[in-house]
Amino acid sequence: MKNALRKTAAVALALGISVSGVFATAAPASAASAIATYGNECGSGYKVVNHRNIGSKGTVFLTYNSSNGNNCVVTKRVSTGTAVLMEAGLKIGSSGNHYDKYEAGHFTSYAGPIYLSAAGKCVSWMGRISGTEGKATDTNCG
Repeated sequence: MKNALRKTAAVALALGISVSGVFATAAPASAASAIATYGNECGSGYKVVNHRNIGSKGTVFLTYNSSNGNNCVVTKRVSTGTAVLMEAGLKIGSSGNHYDKYEAGHFTSYAGPIYLSAAGKCVSWMGRISGTEGKATDTNCG
């Protein structure tokens, strides 16, 4: 009985299920779940409306300012350090293979912010850090 209870507790803990009424939180299984923190790089009035992980390297954030109808994209690294190639792109819709607004360069912490007026329209956006990309197509419509 004691052995079965231990196995049940171990399985519950591995699945993040509460056995005693208190939930256990496990550490991330891998660095791939790391998310950079948005630090208001787009400025006041911009709220994060979407994001995508860029592998374990960082996060690309899509923000929106309802007072002026502008979207903003910023690509952020999880850890700052030596400058690496980073990119940020933003466009209305999904047609074509280029972004209306785009920035690329060697940065220590983030690329962008880049802005695009897109009130009431779908946007496609991306971030890339050292060849690893996070992106979304035709999101945040309306």
